[in-house]
Amino acid sequence: MLISFEVGSRKYAADLARGISIAIPLRFDGPQPNFFGAPAATAEPVRSGDWQGDVRKGGSCNVYRYHLVPHCNGTHTECIGHMVQETVNVAETLPATPLPATLVSVTPQDMVIDATRLQAALLRHPLTGFHRALVLRTLPNGDDKLSRRYAGALPCAYVGLDAAELLVRMGVEHLLLDVPSLDPAEDEGRMSAHRVFWGMPANSHRLADVHRPQATVTEMVYVPDSLQDGYYLLDLQIPAFMTDAAPSRPILYPVG
Repeated sequence: MLISFEVGSRKYAADLARGISIAIPLRFDGPQPNFFGAPAATAEPVRSGDWQGDVRKGGSCNVYRYHLVPHCNGTHTECIGHMVQETVNVAETLPATPLPATLVSVTPQDMVIDATRLQAALLRHPLTGFHRALVLRTLPNGDDKLSRRYAGALPCAYVGLDAAELLVRMGVEHLLLDVPSLDPAEDEGRMSAHRVFWGMPANSHRLADVHRPQATVTEMVYVPDSLQDGYYLLDLQIPAFMTDAAPSRPILYPVG
């Protein structure tokens, strides 16, 4: 199943049968990633009188209630609604079509993804038409990211302000990261990298002050080592949740 598309004046193709999900599977009954001390994601059968939604316990079908915190329990995509007083829904913010995307790997320095290292990685893949969406894989890339509990003031790498400014200058609108947040877990509520990426002044929570309301951030992805740095087509799938963030399933299709 081939799809052909143009970026700039060049034609490309992607095989829709070769897509690879970079979402972390959320196992409600097993190990799962966790951020900011949030409750674990859980599932329980619905009950109504003597009936329960579990066929293993005599129910006629499985009907479960799921409890989760999208920002903390796994791969999720968030929009500017995460930061403003007004209601903005991620399902209405994301483009409906696949996006050209670039995947790059960066080794943080002292836990910071800085502009120097980010720019060096991007220079190896300079087609700016593919920079509308950017997937950042941090190194080392251990599979413990699939179930890591991120605890403490600085539990993992984060995006430096100079790198966030670089992303804006390069026109990145949809950023995907394999860490749970652009910012440090504890930064006194400043969320500075988020604000830079969305073009939002410090201390403001007004949508009218935001310069890049169309941008989205996807956090806690996992990019397997089998995917090489380079150009892809990105299908960023989310449920139609009318919320600031929702669990997501980004799929990357190699481009030829």
